[in-house]
Amino acid sequence: MSEHNRFSSYRESLLEHLFAGELMKYFWLNGARRIEVLKPQVDDGGYDLVLESRSVIRHVQLKASFHDAATPQVQIHLGLGDKPSGCVVWIMFNRDTLQLGPFLWFGGEPGQRLPAINAFKTATHNKRNSLGVKTQRANIRLIPKAEFEPIASIGELAIRLFGPPAMESALE
Repeated sequence: MSEHNRFSSYRESLLEHLFAGELMKYFWLNGARRIEVLKPQVDDGGYDLVLESRSVIRHVQLKASFHDAATPQVQIHLGLGDKPSGCVVWIMFNRDTLQLGPFLWFGGEPGQRLPAINAFKTATHNKRNSLGVKTQRANIRLIPKAEFEPIASIGELAIRLFGPPAMESALE
């Protein structure tokens, strides 16, 4: 068992912090000093972070995979679609250095809701019930990797989240 598997909860938290830090660093270096990063107390709403900048609020579900991972899809909670600008950021990262990027994006323009996910395949529980059946997880959908837009850098991702950099000077 690799360290990544043994300490997956720690790694998940680390990647979340690295992501928020990289996004904040991008904003800082590009003249925008204000981006709020909020963390929900309970993880049951379909998102990991709430990001706010330029009057745009993004509820963000984070997913992460090694660069060479063959992960074909991710699980997304239907509740994310109820948020004003819900989106999914799938972080690709280097297993040895934890360098982030590239990214995969699934979401709408700033201020728009997540594209409808109801029609995607319903996820099932990993374990079987007492009858040996893997029951459905009614509020979870499987979104294939092919539905995501590749994003090369944190700067390009910031634009997908909040709009073009020309607007950043309005924050000061």
